[in-house]
Amino acid sequence: MSTKLEQIARLAEKDQSMVFTSIAHLIDRGMLTRSFYKLRKWAATGLDNKRYVDYEQDLSANILALHTRLKTGKYKAPNIKRVWISKGQSKEKRPLGISTIEDKIVQRAVSDLLSAIYEPIFNKHSYGFRSGKSPHQALSYIRNQIMDHPYRWLIDADIKSCFDSFDHKILVEIIKKRVNDGAIIKLLHQWMKAGVVDGDQMFNPKSGVPQGNIISPLLCNIYLHEVLDQWLSEIRPKLRGRIYFTRFADDFIIGLEIKEDAQRVYAVLPKRFKKHGLTIHPEKTKLINFEPNDNKSTKTFDFLGFTHFWAKSNRGFWVVKRKTKRAKVNYIFNTLYNYCKDHRHLSVREQWLDLCMKIRGYYAYFAIRGNFIFLKQIRNRAIKFWFKWLNRRSQYNSYTWKGFGKLLKVFQLPYPKIIHYNV
Repeated sequence: MSTKLEQIARLAEKDQSMVFTSIAHLIDRGMLTRSFYKLRKWAATGLDNKRYVDYEQDLSANILALHTRLKTGKYKAPNIKRVWISKGQSKEKRPLGISTIEDKIVQRAVSDLLSAIYEPIFNKHSYGFRSGKSPHQALSYIRNQIMDHPYRWLIDADIKSCFDSFDHKILVEIIKKRVNDGAIIKLLHQWMKAGVVDGDQMFNPKSGVPQGNIISPLLCNIYLHEVLDQWLSEIRPKLRGRIYFTRFADDFIIGLEIKEDAQRVYAVLPKRFKKHGLTIHPEKTKLINFEPNDNKSTKTFDFLGFTHFWAKSNRGFWVVKRKTKRAKVNYIFNTLYNYCKDHRHLSVREQWLDLCMKIRGYYAYFAIRGNFIFLKQIRNRAIKFWFKWLNRRSQYNSYTWKGFGKLLKVFQLPYPKIIHYNV
């Protein structure tokens, strides 16, 4: 963090009610250059098709021109290219907005600046897209709360099309409570109103922020901090029992000690979100009594890709265990299958390198205690799929199982192991 950002962060932490009215001048050439080097080199290009390496060839001149336009107020956020990506196991697809390389630089700079101001006031149990926070911390916190305290009533909530539903006017009003710099507000308006190009069509969104934009996760946290986090803090004294919550971006769990409190919060929650232009999904949101019992119909809930359930430990004690949720399991197996099928024309070494990268990526997230069986299944399925599609590269079988076993001794796929012991 630069000295200027450190100073802003100290001021923001010292006085959490301070309104910053003049911060745009901190976005200088040095900050823009640092923002450029924070970008991913091989990220998808925007509508101008300009790549990271193209912009880097004349970086000093490009940054100077960009800074001049920002300083004189002539900078205008370009339109966004929309692509559609698979939404897990569902047949639905999720829209992803891709900005130009230059717009990414400005968004990165503004995001760093706003983060320095907002980090001191964000709730410590908001874990999404924040420095030093991770989904595994959220998983650990929620398990510890359930295990150590009598929080047996859980609200498992789902916000319908969250990123697409943010009310622009409300979002700006929320930001102005903390940052009321005209130049920053102007940039935020441009990003929210930027045209979205989807194939041959273009439209101007009336609500929401594009998923995929660098600034969007921070705007999501700012919006939901006001709508949910602060509201839960305000109603805490009005409840008879204790309450806790965990939020990762737009995914959150609320735990309560007393049934009557849980019913009240569950009833008011949709009204609170509706007031701010958001909709709690009626079918995917539920109030559950999450407590251990010997009945096989014990309630479960999903959070951050894991299904949480009660089970007995080896010593006979009730504990909360986690396993990869079924939809995610099917999605991962289908991904491995389709990779082996679609890339069987590549050399064995190329396929092996890609498979190792994918498998290690799954291990890095899902390797928590109690989920080892799934980790073994990942490797076993990858071996099975790889064997099948290597044998489809010609009209003759390329390998027997014995021959394929010799191949695996040379091109070993990663063995599973638990990485996150304290989650």
